[in-house]
Amino acid sequence: MAHLLGAEALHLEYPTRVVFDSVSLGVDEGDRIGIVGRNGDGKSSLLGMLSGRIEPDGGRVTRRGGVRMGVLDQSDTLDPALTVGHTIVGDRPEHEWAGDAGVRDVIDGLVSDLPWDATVGTLSGGQRRRVALATLLVGEWDVIALDEPTNHLDVEGISWLAAHLKRRWSANAGGLLVVTHDRWFLDEVATMTWEVHDRVVEPFEGGYAAYVLQRVERDRQAAVIEGKRQNLMRKELAWLRRGAPARTSKPKFRIDAANQLISDVPPLRDRTELSRLATARLGKDVVDLLDASVSFDGREVLRDVEWRIAPGERTGILGANGAGKSTLLALVAGTLEPTSGRVKRGKTVRLAMLDQQFTELQEIAGDRVREVLARTRTSYVVDGKEMTPAQLLERLGFAREHLSARVGELSGGQKRRLQLLLILLSEPNVLILDEPTNDVDTDMLAAMEDLLDSWPGTLIVVSHDRYLLERVTDQQYAVMDGRMRHVPGGVDEYLELRRREQDGAVSATTGTAPRDQPRSAELRATRKEMAAAERRMEKLAAQVERLHARMAAHDPNDYGGLSALGEELRALEAQVAEQEERWLELSEQVG
Repeated sequence: MAHLLGAEALHLEYPTRVVFDSVSLGVDEGDRIGIVGRNGDGKSSLLGMLSGRIEPDGGRVTRRGGVRMGVLDQSDTLDPALTVGHTIVGDRPEHEWAGDAGVRDVIDGLVSDLPWDATVGTLSGGQRRRVALATLLVGEWDVIALDEPTNHLDVEGISWLAAHLKRRWSANAGGLLVVTHDRWFLDEVATMTWEVHDRVVEPFEGGYAAYVLQRVERDRQAAVIEGKRQNLMRKELAWLRRGAPARTSKPKFRIDAANQLISDVPPLRDRTELSRLATARLGKDVVDLLDASVSFDGREVLRDVEWRIAPGERTGILGANGAGKSTLLALVAGTLEPTSGRVKRGKTVRLAMLDQQFTELQEIAGDRVREVLARTRTSYVVDGKEMTPAQLLERLGFAREHLSARVGELSGGQKRRLQLLLILLSEPNVLILDEPTNDVDTDMLAAMEDLLDSWPGTLIVVSHDRYLLERVTDQQYAVMDGRMRHVPGGVDEYLELRRREQDGAVSATTGTAPRDQPRSAELRATRKEMAAAERRMEKLAAQVERLHARMAAHDPNDYGGLSALGEELRALEAQVAEQEERWLELSEQVG
């Protein structure tokens, strides 16, 4: 594969610390690289150096002549005086950009709900972010670097973006670098993962699921150093294998390795015991929405909602931006009364909400973290073990030196950790999480999920992070057309319902029929080819094993014979790799 860009011996430091030291890496045609790591370890700085926006203190970045690189960073550089249309397509005549299928796809996928003539200065932060992403994607680029592109996108927008990036270039063309905490998105688009940690960049093959497997193996080899992280990531791997069917369809060599690593990991949640504890704390009555409707200025947002929330229930809420999810949460929390119908609350309900505004931290912004912890409970029980608030905060990825920092000086991710800790220490029995993944890295998300696994209460989660929804909740509902609808198939079923809804709207206005589903005959043929590929992989694996045995028994002084066996082994391994790649391609077609 042709080389696109590379870095040699990069060194970057700030007055207080060294961020990178002698980092060398490269991006080739066809690379799709996800970048993960803890907040503050240098993910954005790495993108900045590779794109030329940050000058390293040592080393150099090289780029093949003529390579075009587009970058979406976290800063807002849009001109507030320009219109949405002019920002995205510039001065191009309408017939020119409207006749470009790629441009139309980007506009439909990201900004179809925005007025074309609205000025950028009148848009919200999330809308401006979508305009910036659309402006980048309508361009022609050999390499695209994206820093947290899923921020401000709903589940549908994230699904569209993943599909767009997968079909944007052919398999062996173009290069993608993406920093994101959205683990489902990483699994969809990345074929390689770079982990940024401890001044280095460590490469792993595959997306997030494959990265977790390899990281567990690495951590097992360094158990003394990485003991705390090892246990957490093994639990994450256990969920990937047991709880997410879409991720368990991997070649058998990966399945066997994963099963061996998680053989002694218990189930993530003891649902029976958690339900018993929740009932003991809550009684049978939690919150009931009874034929509840909400209208604003004569516009009905929710109508005839019937939802009886049970003790220990763990529910994820899906819905497009503006569908009414926040209104639904307000009804449950009691901050909003229904226009009609009623809301009934149990007498023992103690409800807490992890919101997006850090509301409960504003009054203590001038206090030091250790002072805040000193005013809380002295202990908290997790998985049957008693922990102090400081130990719990450390488990959430807080460094001990941060205990002396003032709350108002903390980063967004640190505030999110402290916010969650204070809520858990207040001992609510109903917990609402409203977009809890904002400002949080993948390690912090795993730690948060680990804590929630043993939390004995009713949990309601609203998030565009489908991985988190599937990981911490047991069922999902969608807010669609003002009503609540149970979606047993989770996010995939919701997206299919939305697609049908949009197709129906299109056919009603144009008189055209909705798009057909993939033909069952094609699916049967694909599954048949997958089964054949699996059989070939099994046969090849047996041949490789026999060849290893022959090499072990061969005369070590017969260099010619050993060389011939080595060539035979390499040829077999190449066939195995080819079959694995084909199997993965077919599995994506099946879905």
